[in-house]
Amino acid sequence: MYRFLLTPRWWGINVFVLLAIPFCIFMGSWQLSRFEDRVQDHRDATEQAAAGRTEAARPLAELLPVDKATSGKRATVTGRYGEQLLVPDRELDGRTGSYVLTLLRTGSGKALPVVRGWLPGAADPAKAPAPPAGEVTVTGALQASETPGDNGVSAASGLPSGQTAAISTASLVNLVPYRMYDAWITLDNGDSGMKTVPASAPSGSGLDLKAFQNLGYTGEWFVFAGFVVFMWFRLLRREAEFVQDAELGLVPDEEKVPSPSGV
Repeated sequence: MYRFLLTPRWWGINVFVLLAIPFCIFMGSWQLSRFEDRVQDHRDATEQAAAGRTEAARPLAELLPVDKATSGKRATVTGRYGEQLLVPDRELDGRTGSYVLTLLRTGSGKALPVVRGWLPGAADPAKAPAPPAGEVTVTGALQASETPGDNGVSAASGLPSGQTAAISTASLVNLVPYRMYDAWITLDNGDSGMKTVPASAPSGSGLDLKAFQNLGYTGEWFVFAGFVVFMWFRLLRREAEFVQDAELGLVPDEEKVPSPSGV
């Protein structure tokens, strides 16, 4: 009854199935590994952020450039405060407000953006406390420059003078007359009674949409593998029934050769 499995058409079907199933399993396993990697990155970033709050602060120069290993580490730097900007539409504790961002001019000739704290409500420069005068030494969590449009960072343009949508070197160089570090810090303790802005995990280390897309693709590839097996058994059963009916004389002569579709 199953001699039809040796025909060229079924050789082609069998080869396709034998190649498709391992391919689907491989792709599903790869997507699952990508999801597991993102979960591990998220766990590592969470642990690093917790450890960073208790580690001794290190000089800024030792932690640059900012990467996944140094993001969230406590840095210390000395300088004098200069230009001050507000970063509007930032949420903290479920409320919308603004970061108070002040440029710290260091002895290297570069300026480091320092988030001194968060204020609730609409961005109003009159409500932002003035920075301390004279030379100061600040300590806070090191962060990479933000990318407008990523991780909820606003890409708005045309903001009023004294405001910036993102804490980004590329944006700030157009607003202040300083050379900039490609990094920023958020103070351990909010300055002048402002709320402290917590450090965020580095980009690409969270359980974001991409992570769950990987998980979804995992399920799709395994479903494809199951569908291939299901269709192979379905075609096999239909052809076996056709051959059996033909041997019993239940199929007209003109239908004794199955069509390529197996119908």
